[in-house]
Amino acid sequence: MSPFEAAARRVADGADPAAEADVLVAAMTEEERRWCLDGDLPFWAGLEDLGQGGYHRRTFPAARVERLGIPGFAFSDGPRGVVIGPATAFPVSMARGATWDVDLEERIGEAIGTELRAVGATLYGGVCVNVLRHPAWGRAQETYGEDPFHVGELGAALTRGVQRHAMACVKHFAANSMENARFSVDVAVDDVALHEVFLPHFRRIVEEGVAAVMSAYNAVNGEWCGQSGALLTDVLRHEWGFEGFVISDWIFGLRDAGPSVAAGLDVEMPYRMIRAFGLDDALAAGECTEADAHRAVANTVATLLRFAAVLAVEPPPIDVLASAPHRALAREAATKAAVLLRNEPVDGAPVLPLDLSATSVAVIGPLADAPNLGDGGSSDVWAPEVITPLAGLREAAGEGVAHHDGSDPEAAAEIAAAADVAVVVVGYTKADEGEYIGGSATAHLADLMPAADEPEVATAFAAVLAADTEPFQKPGAAPGEDVGFSKGGDRASLRLRPADVALIRAIAAANARTVVAIVAGSAVLIDEWVDAVPAVLQSWYAGMEGGRALADLLGGRAEPSGRLPFSVPTHEDHLPPFDAEATEVTYDAWHGYWRLARDGHRAAHPFGFGLSYTDLAITSAALGDAGDDLAVSATVANRGQRPGVEVVQVYAGALDAPRRLVGFSRVEVAAGATVDVVVPVPRARLARRDPDARTWRRAVGPHEVVVGRHAEDPEAHRLAVDLG
Repeated sequence: MSPFEAAARRVADGADPAAEADVLVAAMTEEERRWCLDGDLPFWAGLEDLGQGGYHRRTFPAARVERLGIPGFAFSDGPRGVVIGPATAFPVSMARGATWDVDLEERIGEAIGTELRAVGATLYGGVCVNVLRHPAWGRAQETYGEDPFHVGELGAALTRGVQRHAMACVKHFAANSMENARFSVDVAVDDVALHEVFLPHFRRIVEEGVAAVMSAYNAVNGEWCGQSGALLTDVLRHEWGFEGFVISDWIFGLRDAGPSVAAGLDVEMPYRMIRAFGLDDALAAGECTEADAHRAVANTVATLLRFAAVLAVEPPPIDVLASAPHRALAREAATKAAVLLRNEPVDGAPVLPLDLSATSVAVIGPLADAPNLGDGGSSDVWAPEVITPLAGLREAAGEGVAHHDGSDPEAAAEIAAAADVAVVVVGYTKADEGEYIGGSATAHLADLMPAADEPEVATAFAAVLAADTEPFQKPGAAPGEDVGFSKGGDRASLRLRPADVALIRAIAAANARTVVAIVAGSAVLIDEWVDAVPAVLQSWYAGMEGGRALADLLGGRAEPSGRLPFSVPTHEDHLPPFDAEATEVTYDAWHGYWRLARDGHRAAHPFGFGLSYTDLAITSAALGDAGDDLAVSATVANRGQRPGVEVVQVYAGALDAPRRLVGFSRVEVAAGATVDVVVPVPRARLARRDPDARTWRRAVGPHEVVVGRHAEDPEAHRLAVDLG
């Protein structure tokens, strides 16, 4: 039995993981401790492999000490699935945020956890929870929405699911909500905005027991996040009591070896880069101490000890990847995620749902038959198959479904005119939004790269590559096709392309029963064309089963139950300022539905909004006492002829403060039935940040609790409570 295994057995019997880790780290040689402070792979050889698809073929190991039996960890990314493939491509996180279904997200986490272990990974980097401050953010699709409470609950659910099988890592800590300038921007943010808007979801996931935190590329208040003692030590460890380990974002996640160790960043990822070639000089200069290095390694080892029993379970076979149950789960998620934004009557009845057995359908548009899973950066998943909207509708309604890619609007309109219903699929791809890598964004950081790899590390990595005689291949890739990262970036516009708008108008003029499905990772402004069509669905980057989910919804086999996880404004000027190339920005506490309410602007589609095929209403609401907490009860009635789903949303705040989301419950209601629901609201959730004391003020005095179907629900129930 190795020293690590013996320590893990003692931890399982009740020993303190931190104390056991200290003993193990003290037994390391200086070289072994240094080895645990960064990734195990060589920089230049690793970067070359990354560009040839290595990100999707193997894990990124770190912190292994073979002499002591310390297994280290093996990283794979997310969040829409395991990126080592071919794996299940779930809908993007923003789509899953639109489900408001924490149970579903936990089940997705479990599925991802099993696939993670099947490919040899033990740490999942897919819990991405930076709040959506502005819909132009290129990586909006990787988070769950604009509200920190909602984001935190979904992220905690994913963490719970994954950590039944592996360790999870939450990212990017913190205030990382712009893409093009992420390597150079300094975010100025005061204590109140930081802790009430940009950090509470991270704290929620830390309290859930997440194993690791990934720092962000950007700076906050003048310090790079990867070497910010204010964030990594003062907030994360001292204020929140985090017991896991901290890793850097990839390659340029820190700038200085010594300050990063002293600040509380435990592992530089994924290569031997800045610390491997600069830590000795930093120690000699007093920029950090051996005690700092010991602490960093001990944080990682203690976490490995806590998760040793989970990681000792035999991994599942490789055929769990994209297995039938996981694909069914992806279909369920895509179905629950779609948000019905408009469903006006034509000839006296709403256009949707359709009777696909008796309706001819034309499927039009550049994305109608395009595999379009979203971002092509670190979240890319090599799905073995993608069911497009056209394929899903043909499977449901027969090969008679007509199709045109929309490249010739006049010809497409002729096809649409001959059908009973036209479905236009338009929106974005990974070329329009997503992770931005390379180019001018990182040119100024070239001096951080080592001159050459350490020969012995490069030789060991070459042996790993040589042993991989049957590497994973991207499904459907042509010989010689680039399978590396793509450049996405922040969005240039919040509207559809002019060509898409022209196509929608042409099809709507030819067929009064036109349905538009929007593919995007966040808000799209549609005011210039929406009145021309009777039905609009936000269908997202819906994952590998998205086409079947769309057919289920359009054909009425499933009820639309998605609710927007962000606000869609009526005009771009109603949003916070956004400069994709900024080097300095100021973030305040006002974005999304809080900002719209403060400024007196109505949303085109409010936060939490979504239509149904049936007639749902919250008929009553009341407050009950649950000790120190509030118990908000509500009755949901289905006055229609179809089953439906409502999301009861609870907002609350002091009379002089914004009403913020403090609870929600997704409720299924049979046709003609009523359902009672209770949403617990801990009083601590109503606390406000005290910037002077750098702590929280207990909620006291008069408050208003609002129970409704969305943030601007005119029929919401408003309840007064005095918290004393």
